[in-house]
Amino acid sequence: MKILFIGDVTGKVGRKMAVERVPLLKQDYFVDFCVINGENSAGGFGINIQNADDLFECGADVITTGNHVWDRKEIKDFMFTEPRLLRPANYPESNPGSGIYISSSSSPKIVVINLMGRVFMPSVDCPFRKVEKLLANLNDQEYVIFVDFHGETTSEKVAMGWYLDGKVSAVVGTHTHIQTADNKVLPKGTAYITDVGMTGAFNSVIGMDTSIVLEKFLMGIPRRLEPAKGNGQLNGVLIDIDSITKRANSIKRISIIGETEE
Repeated sequence: MKILFIGDVTGKVGRKMAVERVPLLKQDYFVDFCVINGENSAGGFGINIQNADDLFECGADVITTGNHVWDRKEIKDFMFTEPRLLRPANYPESNPGSGIYISSSSSPKIVVINLMGRVFMPSVDCPFRKVEKLLANLNDQEYVIFVDFHGETTSEKVAMGWYLDGKVSAVVGTHTHIQTADNKVLPKGTAYITDVGMTGAFNSVIGMDTSIVLEKFLMGIPRRLEPAKGNGQLNGVLIDIDSITKRANSIKRISIIGETEE
């Protein structure tokens, strides 16, 4: 089984890259299931209903998010009716939506879990204990279990990879927007990468307009960041998983620089 994961889609450039490239990637790599992190797709902050529809239409089976999930008010009601759009599972349970999706149509069945870190991030419940509770209700021999861990620090994400080694099929890190080169299969069969990277403007500071970011650093004056324009890039990973053992065979980085412009 092959799972394609696309890193944080950021702004209009990122959306266009996803819409144009995901169908081709799914075709070229014979992808069975596709997950896209869309939490920065609406102007760099959050996701709206139209963004979600566009990402589903281009090939996402599930959309994950992170700390910007609530930035667009309309998405709260949408989450009650769209189970394929996830928010981090370790937000309080009273929040709209869910942090886990269980596919009923795929073979083998696929579970997607969305988690968020706590180091230098908004206050949420412990992601380690939360995922432990979620897994206790699942038979890891029956499901391919995929985890998007949205976190700021390398150490927290690496720790989560080791904690879940052998318990899930894959743990991929998101949030920092820079693709790391540590993709590997851990000893007990879990595919891992610290950060998948982003899908957005190539000439940018993690997807944002360079001049605005530099002004903030140089002047110390608050400025609202805006997504950069110009050529796009798409970052993702392709994970090959044994359908019988649920162990990962490989995890391959994908990085494409395109000519998509806003």
